[in-house]
Amino acid sequence: MSDTVDFILPDLGEGVHEAEIISWKVNVGDKVEEMQVLAEMETDKALVEVPSPFAGRIEALHGKVGQIAHVGQPIVTFSGATQSGKAVKGNGSVPTHEKKEAAHAPVSKPQAAPGTKEAPPLREAVHAPEGEREDAGTVVGSMEGLPTLGGGGKVMATPAVRRLAREMGVDINTLRGTGRGGRVTASDVERAAKSPAPAAAVKSVREAASGSALRAVSQPIAYPPVPVDASGTSQMIPFTGIRRKIAEALDRSIKTAVHFVVMDTADVTQLDRLRRQQAHASGEKVSFLPFIIQAMCRALKQFPQLNAVVDDEKKEIHVKGVINMGVAVDTDHGLMVPVIPGADRLGILPLGRAVNEVAQKCKNRTIGLDQLKGGTITISNVGSYGGAFATPIINYPEVAILAAGRAREAVMARNGGIFVGKEMPLSLSCDHRVVDGAYGAKMLSAVVQFLENPEILLEPAGR
Repeated sequence: MSDTVDFILPDLGEGVHEAEIISWKVNVGDKVEEMQVLAEMETDKALVEVPSPFAGRIEALHGKVGQIAHVGQPIVTFSGATQSGKAVKGNGSVPTHEKKEAAHAPVSKPQAAPGTKEAPPLREAVHAPEGEREDAGTVVGSMEGLPTLGGGGKVMATPAVRRLAREMGVDINTLRGTGRGGRVTASDVERAAKSPAPAAAVKSVREAASGSALRAVSQPIAYPPVPVDASGTSQMIPFTGIRRKIAEALDRSIKTAVHFVVMDTADVTQLDRLRRQQAHASGEKVSFLPFIIQAMCRALKQFPQLNAVVDDEKKEIHVKGVINMGVAVDTDHGLMVPVIPGADRLGILPLGRAVNEVAQKCKNRTIGLDQLKGGTITISNVGSYGGAFATPIINYPEVAILAAGRAREAVMARNGGIFVGKEMPLSLSCDHRVVDGAYGAKMLSAVVQFLENPEILLEPAGR
């Protein structure tokens, strides 16, 4: 099978290292065209279609439905592979003149053939571990993923492998690569992580002991598994897919960000009347959510340090100049957080439409990866399901998340008198490494003030 070529799983999105195989769209023996969809896979963010980078005959499919495929592993083996009409050699090489042109050309996403559906961009890819399919070549998804030798004597490795090394606490520059040309592979990183006292782990301990404001990521503690009694089980649900990735993200957030929560209530009696007026005038359903988002955006102008993300690798806090609002959406497949970019530039009705659009896309699994990243702060509308106060987990690496509870009738006091109005509970979780308690409390108080004076939210926001 010297003429066979392995297509390895490319990076399907920023920070995505693996995906669950949901369905194969081809079979062994099929002849496929360039950009034809090979498989549908589920990452921690969304369902994605994996297109073929070249035409050819399917010799083997690596992985069964329900299994986890890792970035850098072969997923399909081809024979007679061609790309743009040119034969692809079994060793994965390209003509010298093409290498020279590619080295100086800007990276762009693959273009679909006429009449075919445009495929999601193939970003960086890592090479398969040495010893796997010695008879097959390896083809990466795009030039962006090709290993490069950086200045200062850095080892050769793809961005995906470097990111894996950072997450596993391994100093990649101390490794001896076993891949082609001495490249460091994912297997090299994993072996180093299992060896005693990796250099990066020692370094992280020293940094933590030095009192760094942003804790270094150290090796996780490995606990022995706890035996589970399976007797009496009525249903066994595999801990895979989005649910598993949600658990990993929440676990990382709670172990990295130093959470503290401030709580308050807002008198939304007047806001409720204004909301109903807006719904009647526009003929659209208007919920509390766009008003809350608008109130958050106004408050963030006063307290911008909460509109930020933390780069723990570089020990940096990035305060953002734009407000990209993440909105937690509950779906049958698990929690998803689509992002509304430039939320502070949208009015109440456009915000409501944007929320409804991304929520619907999440529920029917048509949301794009680009709509699931880039958030600067998140809101969770727990009140839509009947909750009151909450202790929301920060959508790391962001530094704050607001949970809005259900507005309920309550006996309230104002100007020495009592009345029955509507009260909304609010809970703000913040990363104490970035902001102090007083700062978070002031931010929440500003949100309350805007909600209790809702006419301001209908006016154009000041810059």
